[in-house]
Amino acid sequence: MILVTGAAGFIGYHVTQALLARGDAVVGIDNLNDYYDPSLKRARLAQIQAQNFTFERCDIADRDALNALFDRHRIDAVVHLAAQAGVRYSLTHPHVYAQANVVGFLNLLEALRAHPVRHAVYASTSSVYGGNEKQPFAVADRVDRPVSLYAATKRANELMALVYASQFGCALTGLRFFTVYGPWGRPDMAAFKFTRAILADEPIEVYNFGDMKRDFTYVDDVAGAALAVLDRVPQPDGTLQHRIFNVGNHRPEPLTRFIEVLAAAIGKTPKLQLMPMQAGDVKETYADISELQREYGWSPTTTIETGLANFVRWYREHYGA
Repeated sequence: MILVTGAAGFIGYHVTQALLARGDAVVGIDNLNDYYDPSLKRARLAQIQAQNFTFERCDIADRDALNALFDRHRIDAVVHLAAQAGVRYSLTHPHVYAQANVVGFLNLLEALRAHPVRHAVYASTSSVYGGNEKQPFAVADRVDRPVSLYAATKRANELMALVYASQFGCALTGLRFFTVYGPWGRPDMAAFKFTRAILADEPIEVYNFGDMKRDFTYVDDVAGAALAVLDRVPQPDGTLQHRIFNVGNHRPEPLTRFIEVLAAAIGKTPKLQLMPMQAGDVKETYADISELQREYGWSPTTTIETGLANFVRWYREHYGA
């Protein structure tokens, strides 16, 4: 059985569906918090129709509840996606990030120490690269200059995983996700916010006056990477079973082009409200995915034209827009 934490979340939902589609038994957990509308999380869960899926409401920050879950289920592997997401929110709600991303991750590592599993894959983020100017971002690049608390907590996760791999023999792999988008996405992310604004004839807030690039990565590609990595325990680097990989589209797109493609899929002209750079944000992200390609044969396959058309189709159907 595979445990997916954050199963009601955006990426968690897609990873769960991909696991179930190939016949895996999955237990999914989520605390269904109100960072954004919990009804969207419940709607995702309602889409998961499989006899080999079990959902339990559980907060990873609750150590006793998490340990009890491991006691109840014979868990073979873990995909850890539960976290407090969002760069800007971390500037105003720091304690939420410490509790979910640091305490919660520590609780998971301790559960893995007490209940050894074959392999655990956990979500990190491209935000750990901070203000690095060298492009594309490579896993070997320095990651000691985060520009948001969110990024700092995710880098802390990587270091904590390193310790548990070296001291306790846990097999762990971190995936640094780059700007994931697609159907069932989060309301605080660009595709969702922009689509809602365009349909309502409201202006889109475009930061840094539009001079930004993102390595937009389609969620099905991300789920495919997570499963590919999960299936193969990382080969020890010396005696250490801990690796980190970038998961991105390897093609940074100007934000203005992303908006153009999205608007074309919607069929309406957007109104742009140009604004300065926001605190905690970065100008450009660009993933070097060569290690993941070489070791796992994974490459992204979805263009933003296809991905955004899929997102708009889902949005119209889900919200009746």
